[in-house]
Amino acid sequence: MRLGLALPQYGNLADPAAVTRFAAAAEELGFGSLWVGDRILAPLEPSDLYPGGGTPEQPYPKEFETFADPFTTLAAAAAVTRTARLGMSALTGPVYSPVLLARALTSLDLASAGRLDVGFGLGWLREEYSATGVPWAGRGNRLEEVLDALEALWTGDPAAHEGPQWRIAPSTIGLRPAQEPRPPVLLGGFSPPALARVGRRADGWLAGWMPVEYLNGLWSVALEAAEKAGRDPGELRRVLRINPREGTGVDTAADVVACLDVAREEGITEVLVDLHYVAKDVDHALELAAELRAAG
Repeated sequence: MRLGLALPQYGNLADPAAVTRFAAAAEELGFGSLWVGDRILAPLEPSDLYPGGGTPEQPYPKEFETFADPFTTLAAAAAVTRTARLGMSALTGPVYSPVLLARALTSLDLASAGRLDVGFGLGWLREEYSATGVPWAGRGNRLEEVLDALEALWTGDPAAHEGPQWRIAPSTIGLRPAQEPRPPVLLGGFSPPALARVGRRADGWLAGWMPVEYLNGLWSVALEAAEKAGRDPGELRRVLRINPREGTGVDTAADVVACLDVAREEGITEVLVDLHYVAKDVDHALELAAELRAAG
């Protein structure tokens, strides 16, 4: 099983200057992947509650109030690592321009010598869309077009795209990703339409820890959609995210190891552990990471 860690990016761990030290130490400990997330702002009165347990009193985790840039964080990690894959779990895809995304992601893939996993989701916070000038309605279709445009920019020569949201004139794109024909694309989401999109369009699913019956039920939607699209369902990846957090039943390294055992039984070969909710600072996160490796 490939075991990954979230890079120090938000909350108490939001220390861009510490990313290189953390990434190098995590790779030395044997972690096989390093990940970033994506939060754009923390509104005082959000229109939406965080789907991972938000309440009117605490609409989203307090850790989200401080969030470093995902591209800069991954670039810093790429510079000091050699083997760990670098992933996004996940960028809020529809709020980004695909032509700028293609430039940044291609550069990251080249800087890491072909170790990038590109992850997208739709997000859950309307204010992030309004702050970036993007309509909330139609966000699923907008993500589909982002994927179309990226595919064209990564593989076309010359590259061009014509769609409802963007027109990219036929252009020479000198840089090509290190991975051929492009970096793997993973998609998040926990609804049947989101899992169907995984099966039709993506290389894998960015899953979250949940009861096995729900995990497998959603996964079956992706597998069925892949088969209907003429794709090989056996080629799809699952990256399972585990967020240890007080009061959730997954509080300690031993709890995480128990989750890993369940994941192995279900045939999951890639897991991401996010320590932001239990670590006091970057040094503490590294201590917990070492404890996790020792326990597992």
